[in-house]
Formats: sequence, C-alpha cells, structure tokens
Amino acid sequence: MTPAYALLHRVRWRIFGLLFAFACIAYFQQKGVTVAAAQMMPQLGLSQMQIGWIESAFLIGYAVFQLPGGVIGQWFGGRSVFVVIGLVAFLATVFTPLAPVVLSGTGLFAVLVGLQLLLGLAQGPVFPVSSGIMEAWFPSAQWALIQGLQVMGLQLASAVTPPLIASLMGTLGWQQALFWPALPALGLIALWGWYGRNSPLEHPGVTPEELSELDACAVSESQPSFSWRRLISILPDRSILLLTFSYLSMNYVFYLIGNWCFLYLVQVRHLSIVESGWLAAAPPLAAALGAGIGGQVSGDLCRRLGVKWGFRLVPLVSLPASGLLLLAAVYSPSAYGAVTALTLCYATLELNEGPYWAATMYVARTDTMSATGILNTGGVLGGVIGIPIVAFLSGHGHWAAAFGIGTIVAVLAAVAWLGVDATRPLEASSLSEKAEPA
Repeated sequence: MTPAYALLHRVRWRIFGLLFAFACIAYFQQKGVTVAAAQMMPQLGLSQMQIGWIESAFLIGYAVFQLPGGVIGQWFGGRSVFVVIGLVAFLATVFTPLAPVVLSGTGLFAVLVGLQLLLGLAQGPVFPVSSGIMEAWFPSAQWALIQGLQVMGLQLASAVTPPLIASLMGTLGWQQALFWPALPALGLIALWGWYGRNSPLEHPGVTPEELSELDACAVSESQPSFSWRRLISILPDRSILLLTFSYLSMNYVFYLIGNWCFLYLVQVRHLSIVESGWLAAAPPLAAALGAGIGGQVSGDLCRRLGVKWGFRLVPLVSLPASGLLLLAAVYSPSAYGAVTALTLCYATLELNEGPYWAATMYVARTDTMSATGILNTGGVLGGVIGIPIVAFLSGHGHWAAAFGIGTIVAVLAAVAWLGVDATRPLEASSLSEKAEPA
C-alpha cells in the first residue's frame, strides 16, 4: 500500500496525519522559549538560571499531567481531550510574548513561570492520548513504525523552530517571533474536532475492508473506560517500571541536546545567534530521520526475532553509542565537529522512541493511555532533573561535566532494557492471576 493510496482510502492514516501535526505544533510551542531566551535574558533582565527555572516549570507541569492526562483520555476519549488541551496550550503560548507588555521584574518572571507550567499541564496528555488512539486505530505490527513517525514529526518541528525563531527575532524581535507562528494551531484544533474520532468503529468513513486489517480486539469493542483496578495492575509491572526508568535516563540526554544545544553553540563555540539557530536545526533533523528508521527497524526485528529481542536490540546498541558521541561532541576541537557529533548523537538516541512506546503498548494494550502516561512521566522527569543540573553546570562553565553525566545515564538506560519483556502483556498476566485458585 503506497502512502498516497493509504491517505485516500484509509481513514487511520488521516487520523495519524492529524496526530503528527499535533506533535509538530506541540514541539514548536515547547522549544520556542529556549531559542528566544537569547534575547529574553538581556531585554527582560533574566539570568540563565531563571531561564532554566522557566523551562523547568514547563517540564514539571508536563510530568505531573502525564498519567492524569492518560486517565482523562480513557475517560473522555481522545477526540474531546485534544480539543481542550490544544486550546489551553495555544493560550499559554500566545500570552508568553504578550506578558512583558504589561509586566516587568519579579511579577513578569512569576507569570512566565506560570504560563510555562500551564503549557506543560496542557501538553502532558498529548503523547499518552495519541498512543491510545494509535492502539485503537492501527494493527500492533505497525505500532513501532507509527510511534517513530510521530516522533519524526516533533523532531522536524524542533529542527524548524531554531532557524525560524532566530530569523524572526532578527527582524521582528522575540515577542512577535513567538506570537505569529503560534496561530495555525487554531486551524488544526478545529479540523481535529470535526474529523477526529476515538476509534475506527465511531468513524463513518471507515470501511469494512479497513476494519478487517486491524487486530481483532480493535474492532470487537470501543476503547474501554478507565479502571482503577487496571491502573493498579499497571504500576508495579516489571517491564513498565524498567521502561520508565530507562526512558528517564535516556531523556536526560534528549533534553540536554534539545534544550541546550543552541546556547552551547553560542556560549562555548562562540557562533552568532543566527548561525547557531541554523546549526541547532541539524540535530533534530537527524533525530527525525533516526526516529523513523528506528521504528521501522524495530518492527522488522520483532517480526524476525520475536517481540522480546526485537524491541531490545535497538536500545542495547544505540544508547551506549549515543553516550560516546556525546563525549565526542564536547571534546571536538572545532565547532562544526561538535555539531556533527551532536547531530549523530541525537539521531542515534532517537532510534529508540519506537521501541519504548511500542513495547509499552504491547504490555498495556487497551490501557495504553495510562501506561504510556507512566512511561512519559519518567521521560519528562529526565528533563525535570536534568535541566536544573545542566543550567547550574553550564552557568558555571562546566559544560563537559553536563555532557559526561549524559554518557553515564545513556549506558544505564541500555542496561535496563535487559529486564524488559514485551511478550508478557499486562492483560495476560492479570488473567493468569485470576485463574489461579485462591
């Protein structure tokens, strides 16, 4: 089935296209402030540590609302949840550049922190709810691929954001550079509210032929509502816990490159703001390619070797490799050598997005929203913990230490995968426990 045929004849790929667009917009909303910080600090009188706390406020809200967002998604369905969180995120984004018009000093700093906290709360459900929609709309054999493709979307947004914001900052200033590109989100929200559905059974455009291509459980019933009993069974699952710890460790490196690459190039490699903006686009562009490749490779390995080792192999190889590339970046004698190493590091790191999310979906099945909420809570905690560490170390000129920590946690993330077994779905485990005599 060609991509053009799929878009014309399969509703699920149009639904995925909308989820892809939400991922792109979410990452523009997240990353805009990290680029605008270069002008915000001198103009608003903010320190680098204060910028670190503003970014951390987003991550705290983002982390806090991962699991609740997944729970809310299972209660109310992805269609309505995306409309609400999309509108809240839009308002938080546009009010950020408007706040300095009426505020200054401590009051402005407090409002900027509050707006980033609100943005984090609004975006917390995005990827858990997306994953639950994917679980309902796509056959399990494609889960790793579509997760990788969605991460490709957010990384493309990450790649476009630095040069876009940096270029607009040079002509319009940071406030307009953040305001005008935020407006297209309203069109996407309206389109999703009209066309999106929670499951294939609810969409009038889905044909019997398309339903026959899905897993049997996807067409036997609608997405189940949230259950506290099922959530309690998810929380202590060994594979879920190890995936969450590993994802936390991996995301220290993710946020190190994603949030601090631009300032690293300006402060350490002494490149101009515009040049740094364009060069900072290279790592996420490569990461987008890596995410798509990783999802495809992981899916192929699962078909050839089975789910257990099919998901394990990519992280076991690529995570330590990304740690070594991080060291190569910080010790490179040239700025362009550092950019090359950071680009390869980010691409290698993002090979793992498909395996992480798809393995969690295999374990949780119909409780994917809640389970991936737990997974991404760990992932975001990697940033909540890591960003203040990097802010402190970089603010004192210790960039090498910040990068060295990244190498260590990347190896730890790989080791944790040895205990992950996606061949034991949570539902199967729960059924076997119920079958045992009291």
